[in-house]
Amino acid sequence: MSYAADLKAVRAAAERVAEHIHCTPLLTSSSMDQWLGRSGFFKCELFQKAGSFKVRGALNAILSLDDTIARNGVVTHSSGNFAQALALGARLRGIPAHIVMPSSAPAVKQRAVAEYGGQIRLCEPTLEARERTAAQLVKETGGTLLHPFDHPDVIAGQGTIALELMEQVQGLDAVIVPVGGGGLISGIALALAELAPTVRVFGAEPLGADDAARSKAAGRLIPQTAPDTIADGLLTSLGQFTWPVVRDRVEEILVVDDREIREAQHRIWTRMKLLVEPSGAVPLAAARSDRFAQLQGVNRVAMVLSGGNLDFGDLLE
Repeated sequence: MSYAADLKAVRAAAERVAEHIHCTPLLTSSSMDQWLGRSGFFKCELFQKAGSFKVRGALNAILSLDDTIARNGVVTHSSGNFAQALALGARLRGIPAHIVMPSSAPAVKQRAVAEYGGQIRLCEPTLEARERTAAQLVKETGGTLLHPFDHPDVIAGQGTIALELMEQVQGLDAVIVPVGGGGLISGIALALAELAPTVRVFGAEPLGADDAARSKAAGRLIPQTAPDTIADGLLTSLGQFTWPVVRDRVEEILVVDDREIREAQHRIWTRMKLLVEPSGAVPLAAARSDRFAQLQGVNRVAMVLSGGNLDFGDLLE
């Protein structure tokens, strides 16, 4: 079966975005290793431009556009990290970015998008309203719609993390990746399937937004409904491009509750001094879970800390 991307596409994406993104550090912590009972390697995408891994996929998709098409700009709908990433990517290429954001999106995220040059169109906080408004913007501007996660070029861009991981550490047994729409884990899984097929790929998902786990258990795509979790970057459902990869190339989805996520986030903050957002702490919570502890042969584990876009106003209150 063919998927949305492969190692060749991921390598091409890496070349395309190399001069515009950071090769993020891979950190270790002896206290974390003791807490986990295994060797942990933390891929710090919170240090990526725009504060998350999302700029990898956004920029790859933007730079893949033909000049004639690109001049009309790009359109997306997003409440957070992809909105910022696309706005930054468009600014780097010198084209407009039209961003549909729900009216409920935090003001701090709206400000960040605007500061990167994104032109924001607010809508009602429903997926139907977001998609309808984005389609309207495409008609008005002639811009190209780039889906936040369910797009081949976006998936390939996110897969560049796997290339960096393989250069930064040897002898990995597994990697744990947070799952929302599935673009990140799809890119990583597809790259590793060819580059390092012995590395086991696990997803990590909040109990309050566990559509990927339920979909894998059922063997069919089950849409997300009424998600409820502090990991606000993981609220979306898998898509037509990401579901087949999660189904076929991800060994298991590990589910953790909000208490476990908070504990993992606090541990990262206090032991590693890294201000990850809740979604970024989900892989550590999964690595600490009883289910993961039962697995054999996973002594060296990488965890993708996907972002650090916190609302610091909330922290200070």
